[in-house]
Amino acid sequence: MRTGRLIGAGRTADVYEAGAGWVLRRDRDGIGDAVAEGALMEHVRAHGYPVPRVRPGGPHAPRTDLVMERLSGPTMLRACLDGALTPRDAGGTLARLLRLLHEVPAYRSTEPGARVLHLDLHPDNVILTTDGPRVIDWSNAEEGAPGLDWGTSAVILAQVAADGGPMGEPAGVMLAALLADPSALTPEGLAEALRRRAANPTMSRDEVAVLPAAEELIRSHLR
Repeated sequence: MRTGRLIGAGRTADVYEAGAGWVLRRDRDGIGDAVAEGALMEHVRAHGYPVPRVRPGGPHAPRTDLVMERLSGPTMLRACLDGALTPRDAGGTLARLLRLLHEVPAYRSTEPGARVLHLDLHPDNVILTTDGPRVIDWSNAEEGAPGLDWGTSAVILAQVAADGGPMGEPAGVMLAALLADPSALTPEGLAEALRRRAANPTMSRDEVAVLPAAEELIRSHLR
């Protein structure tokens, strides 16, 4: 599919204009299955979850190309940096988005208690539109126990908080708000989230090194 202007870039993918009201996300290494990802997004959207609409990329498009609705608005992270959203409200919104997602029935799994899991829900993957927050980047999504989703979001925020950089304090406030009601975070979910983050090839050495401190910070909110 012909792409337009490059308008964004993440760790593994680039985003291009794809006609009026649409964007194309293309994985740089040709990894992933955008068809399956798009089908899962349509499943959660059909159950009322706030995600962009998706459409087929065309008969000759690679399976790693995902065409989706272009959203207008800042990311949650940008809104926090600009002072338009408090870190506490950001953390509370992440918690509400996780709870809402885990009300959606599983897409394929027949395991009791299995739900759709985003597994990368953090402030840079939430767009604040005039119609409310929309969740993007479902490339890591799976189905399973919700505790892993809560653990993953908690670990992501705790890594930033424990690192001590300029976003450290706001991330700590977000984490506290996320875990204000920690009942959905399970020991098994936290342990698996930590294991996966440590094994993630996109993590830098410094990001992996801070994981023990991040775990301790999370546990301090569960006591």
